[in-house]
Amino acid sequence: MSDLKGLSLNTATTKRWTLAETVAGCVDAGIGGIGLWRDRVAEAGLANAARLVREAGLTVTSLCRGGFFAEPGAAEDNRRAVDEAAALGTDTLVLVCGGLPAGSRDLPAARRTVADGIAALAPYAEAHGVRLAIEPLHPMFCADRAVVSTLGQALDLAEAAGHGTGVCVDTYHVWWDPELERQIARAGAAGMLHAFQVCDWLLPLPADALLGRGHIGDGHIDIPRLARLVAEAGHRGWTEVEIFNQRIWDAPGEETVRTVVERHRTHLAGIG
Repeated sequence: MSDLKGLSLNTATTKRWTLAETVAGCVDAGIGGIGLWRDRVAEAGLANAARLVREAGLTVTSLCRGGFFAEPGAAEDNRRAVDEAAALGTDTLVLVCGGLPAGSRDLPAARRTVADGIAALAPYAEAHGVRLAIEPLHPMFCADRAVVSTLGQALDLAEAAGHGTGVCVDTYHVWWDPELERQIARAGAAGMLHAFQVCDWLLPLPADALLGRGHIGDGHIDIPRLARLVAEAGHRGWTEVEIFNQRIWDAPGEETVRTVVERHRTHLAGIG
């Protein structure tokens, strides 16, 4: 369906579905792309997951996630993530860089650890045909999930790492940034805009702020404007819908996919 061109469904959005169910849901709805989380891949088995998406004719638009560079065993796990991305046929591994180490308040040191981890991983990723996409997260997640909070920070890290490293722009995390328009243009000019993920910002935030995301059009973000900025910066890749929301997870998967399709048609079809 031409009006669904470029639409990808991230498996986080249909959390209660198995990978096989999400693949089938994409095919039934005419969605051509799928973003994979490693937990779903592990449940299905790497070889079986690759076979499922290949036989369905889907494009794996990204693999989530690598990162958390301060965690024990991070270097080995991140190399495994690169290997998995290559086996799944995607060229994009999204990095969520991790927060402060347990018991630490040393934010500059945590950021140095992230920079060193990305720099060490980047040549390995490039050698396997995989691009690293650093995802900045909203500052409220700085302590526990990502000491990289702005697109500008992510681009600085990507430039320092080299080897094809770029960024992932997620509307939920960056919409508030007064520098966003300039930084998206910077990413596009440098060829570093590797992934674009969308969902809306809902209020009031739930007790677990991670789950405060909603369908496009239900919240406070001007997502069509951000999609236009990304397109104007030269991004011709996929628009991946990634939603963390308990109510949406509890809804029937078919209902969620119908809403994803309807909102894409209403708000994003034709952009780019």
